[in-house]
Amino acid sequence: MTVLARSVYYVRHRFQHPRMTADSLADKLREVRQGLLRLHKALLDSERVRYEREHGRVEDGLRLLNLVANDPLFAWLRQLSALIVQIDERLDSEEPLTAADAKALRDEARGLLAPGDSGAEFHRNYSRTLQENPDVVMMHAAVIKLLTA
Repeated sequence: MTVLARSVYYVRHRFQHPRMTADSLADKLREVRQGLLRLHKALLDSERVRYEREHGRVEDGLRLLNLVANDPLFAWLRQLSALIVQIDERLDSEEPLTAADAKALRDEARGLLAPGDSGAEFHRNYSRTLQENPDVVMMHAAVIKLLTA
């Protein structure tokens, strides 16, 4: 088995290891959540700059929150927001986190952040922002590293 094949095998089967406890799975998922939050902030900052170029400065946080919730320019970010909320809800659940739950959420994050030319709004805007903003590239790389660790 090549080194690459062993690495892929390890990544795919890591969360099925019998010694992985619900606590360690939750800790790893919290790390992913934190990475996604940092990425979301970088994306939000980038969209804010784009918005301000067209419409003028957004002075207060409440107005920005309203724009994020209601303005079409920010709509594509809601998919990432929803994933973060989904992770929060699962981590806050009374039920212990299972390997299957953790894998499903990580797979969803990986799929959302994977380069794609599906034409979907999230992927179009995400790809554009990756091309324009080095901070987003750095946050993206950090989250991908967490998802493959």
